[in-house]
Amino acid sequence: MIPGRLLGGLSADEFLRDYWQRRPLLVRGAFEDVAPPLEPDEFAGLALEPDVPARLVVQHGERHWELRHGPFEESDFAALPETHWTLLITDLEKFVPPLQTLVEPFRFLPDWRIDDLMISYAAPQGSVGPHTDAYDVFLLQLAGRRRWQIDTRPVSPDNRLPDQDLRILAHFEAESEWVLEPGDMLYLPPGVAHYGVALDECMTASIGFRAPSQRDLVSAWLDDVVAGLDPERRYDDPGRPSAASSPGEIDSASRKRLVALLREAVGRSDSDLERWLGCYLTEPRADLASLYPPPCSDAEDTLSQHLAAGLGLMRNTAARLAYFSSADTVYFYADGEERTLDLNFQSLLAVLCLRYEYPAELCRDWFEEYPGAHALLADLLRRGVLEMPDEPDDDEIRQESGKSE
Repeated sequence: MIPGRLLGGLSADEFLRDYWQRRPLLVRGAFEDVAPPLEPDEFAGLALEPDVPARLVVQHGERHWELRHGPFEESDFAALPETHWTLLITDLEKFVPPLQTLVEPFRFLPDWRIDDLMISYAAPQGSVGPHTDAYDVFLLQLAGRRRWQIDTRPVSPDNRLPDQDLRILAHFEAESEWVLEPGDMLYLPPGVAHYGVALDECMTASIGFRAPSQRDLVSAWLDDVVAGLDPERRYDDPGRPSAASSPGEIDSASRKRLVALLREAVGRSDSDLERWLGCYLTEPRADLASLYPPPCSDAEDTLSQHLAAGLGLMRNTAARLAYFSSADTVYFYADGEERTLDLNFQSLLAVLCLRYEYPAELCRDWFEEYPGAHALLADLLRRGVLEMPDEPDDDEIRQESGKSE
């Protein structure tokens, strides 16, 4: 359910029709009673962790920004100036699961489109410079004030400051300008030039969306095609119809056989491509491998014992789940692997992909209703897609308490 203020009173369908990937939208008071989800010291503490993707951007003068990558030391922060710097951490909802609540309202867009939650903490005048992004983004002000300037006119590819680690625009002229306060939100489509500057100490959340490039899709697909080819399959032309009349000519018959060899390799039906996309769009990210537990070798017995103790399951914060149905089959994808199931599993998969926590009672109900559900959840547990929290579900505790009375 989308909060009424999130899109400025627009329904999700109205927003998608009139604004999504078309034009910016400023929403005052999009989030009521918003507050920073982390204290500045906690936020900086995360940037000290070796697996957390953190960056520092320090501005030196009017046209130079320095980019530093984490992990950082406490001394790095102690040496910072009082102004003109920004600390950014990406994928925060994966490292701090409660922050998923900031992403949840945007799930009127499909999960495969949502990339991550990034939060920035900026000292006064902190900025990452005027720039464009290749993806859609919702910029939510969590604390303090930030001035945003935007320019919706096309940006030339060579409009970049030289010798910079960041892709900062050399020339930027604002069309519109707003100061965002806590709870305010700005939506920007891809390619819109924007420039945010902290007016005081401030924290800003950025909910970004994936947009695979055609080049990336084709490259990944061809990599899989090549990996599946028979290395011994070669061009052949037994029974050539005639001798070559001109040694330098690639004759028609040879061209046709070569083209056929290529088509044989890359020819795929729409259904094959859709199933490949399911795997590609849910592939786990190598840089988030630290979030996965060691493989569970006895997953089926462990799962049964865990649920019998009233302990539920939860989704790994880095895991990617998706499904689609076709004819009498539903295709389920979890971290790049496909599983084909009967169509009656669609309701189970819809809930599995919707939720992040799965109470023990819900899992036991699935086992009774869907033959094969136990094997499915055990496989996901074995691979680390699902995890076992070590605390009982609140619902289970209440039910057991009720039974004892």
